[in-house]
Amino acid sequence: MPKRTYTSLPENYPVCLHAKCKVASSCLHQLAYPKLLESEAFLHLINPNMCSKNKKCRFYRDSAPVMYARGFTNFQQRMYPQQYQEFMTILKGKFGRNAYFERRSGISALSPKEQKIVLDALKKAGVTEEMKFDSYEENINWYD
Repeated sequence: MPKRTYTSLPENYPVCLHAKCKVASSCLHQLAYPKLLESEAFLHLINPNMCSKNKKCRFYRDSAPVMYARGFTNFQQRMYPQQYQEFMTILKGKFGRNAYFERRSGISALSPKEQKIVLDALKKAGVTEEMKFDSYEENINWYD
């Protein structure tokens, strides 16, 4: 299972200046600050007055990797045609047509939140058996 770390740091990621915060060592906004300070001419700064300096901070982003999934091409083979049609319609409504196919084929990784959307769509379509995604990987969850 591939593991990604800070090589995926997004450009213009919002940063926090509170290096002495209790959770600074595990907050992505604080960990991104020194990296972006070296490479970016302009930084997107979170207002220091709005940070609570603990895990209840509304800007806190845990740096622990989470499990992302890639692809669900095998789902269609295990569904009835009507179930698959309903499943696909639900997800195209949530993600959009192109984004649906990118997620289905594994081009785009599915965050835990998106995995839940896909699994909920299976239930709504009447699928009762447990289905697994094509592959899994650990990733840093920068935004969800």
